[in-house]
Formats: sequence, C-alpha cells, structure tokens
Amino acid sequence: MKTELSIEFFPPTTPEGADKLRATHARLAALKPAFFSVTYGAGGSTRERTFTTVKDIAAAGSEAAPHLSCIGSTRASIRDILQDYAAAGIRRIVALRGDLPSGVVDPGEFRYANELVEFIRAETGDRFHLEVAAYPEWHPQAKSPKDDLLAFKRKVDAGADSAITQYFYNLDAYLHFVDAARALGVGVPIVPGIMPIGSFSKLARFSDACGAEIPRWMRKTFESYGDDAESIRAFGLDVVTALCDKLLAAGAPGLHFYCMNQAGPTIEICRRLGLAA
Repeated sequence: MKTELSIEFFPPTTPEGADKLRATHARLAALKPAFFSVTYGAGGSTRERTFTTVKDIAAAGSEAAPHLSCIGSTRASIRDILQDYAAAGIRRIVALRGDLPSGVVDPGEFRYANELVEFIRAETGDRFHLEVAAYPEWHPQAKSPKDDLLAFKRKVDAGADSAITQYFYNLDAYLHFVDAARALGVGVPIVPGIMPIGSFSKLARFSDACGAEIPRWMRKTFESYGDDAESIRAFGLDVVTALCDKLLAAGAPGLHFYCMNQAGPTIEICRRLGLAA
C-alpha cells in the first residue's frame, strides 16, 4: 500500500519568498503528496497570504489544505473564510485553536478547536475533510496528559476526519498516544508530524517553545558537532529517516512533513525510505 504523504508550508512574506515557494512546491510535488497544508498566523494575521498561497498551490495542480485557527475570531469571520474556500474549490481544512496575537486578550467567540470543528460541520456539512492537531508529548498548556487526550477526543467527536501530530523524535510517545486514543474509542487516522533537521540551534529553540522533546542522546550528539553544519545535517537525516522507517513499520497511516519551505531534506528522507525516485 502506498504511503500517503503530506507537506506543510508557511505563507511567504515577500514576492521573492513567493517565487522561492513556487519552486519548492514544484520539486516537492514530484513526491505526489495527498495535500500541501498552509499555516495561518495568530489571530488570522496571515489570512490573505494564506489564501493566496493556497490558490497558487491549487493552480499548480496540487490539493491545498489551509490552516484555520479560531482564537480571536468571530463566527461571522470564520463563515466568510469558509465561503471563500468553498468557492475556490478547497476540499480540506486543518482546523486549529491557534494563538492570540501578542498583546490581545479577547479570545473571540471560540475558545477551543472542537468548537471550530463543530461550527464548520454545522455550516458546511461534509463539504470539507477536517484535519485537527494531536500532541503525542501533550500540549504545553494542558493540565495533564488525560486532559489533553480528552480534548483531542472532543475534536474528533465534533466531526474531525483525521489528525496530524506535533513533531516528535520519541517513537514510543507516538505509539502510546495512538494506543491511548484508540482505548477511548478514537478511530480516525493519526498521522505523525515529521520535522527534518537542518539547524540544531533553530530546532532547540522551536522545540523548547512548542514542548517537543529532543531526547538527550540526540541533543548531546548534535552539541558534540559544534558548528560543523555538514555533520549536523547528516546526523539529522539519519535520525529522522530511521524514525520514519520505524513509524511506517509500526503501521503509521502516513507522514506529514514540516518542511519549513525547504525541499531538499524532505526529498532526501523520502528517497531513503523508497518513497521518491
């Protein structure tokens, strides 16, 4: 059975960035991913750029899945966005709670992602395939693992079709999360999120912020390479490829790559896995 791939982009901020992303998309499209997702800034701060990027991807012949976060939004504004996406032929949405923009205290008319999923279903029925987020190492704001797992179940019960996880490097965290979700009766596909590693310093900062654990053995090995960028890149490719191989062997339903708008690492990992020519 063919492994289903998907790949995440963030909307570029400059015309040069847009040109670069088109070239990156053209390279990654050769992997024949099921869809490309496009992130959405806090409080809808990238709404227009997200929509423009989504339309560019669709025009190039790929399925695009815009992220849609509800925090700081109104039902009317979300309704308008859904109508725009439906009119543009979009069939898939990644429905998220999202973050409030810095300095803003009003969460708007939605508090949690399950409320957004429920609203989208009420407004559009089965028009969209809805992806939601999952956190194998638990959301950093969750009170407990149990609370986080129940929050995930509420999103699925509200109508989510499948889930994409935060990235991780601990295989057991993903396997345990899937087992725990299944024990609660959650049956939707839970696709592991994969973060290729280009720069350890950037990865460490990002992981500290989002709560993704870098195992001690990995951290110490990266630190031992100092400023040797080539060794960091080579070790990162080995680690992530091995993780993907184990995930697929364990029955993961696909792989979702957080490519950071770079084609090379994702293509190389897929080539090593036998998923790319």
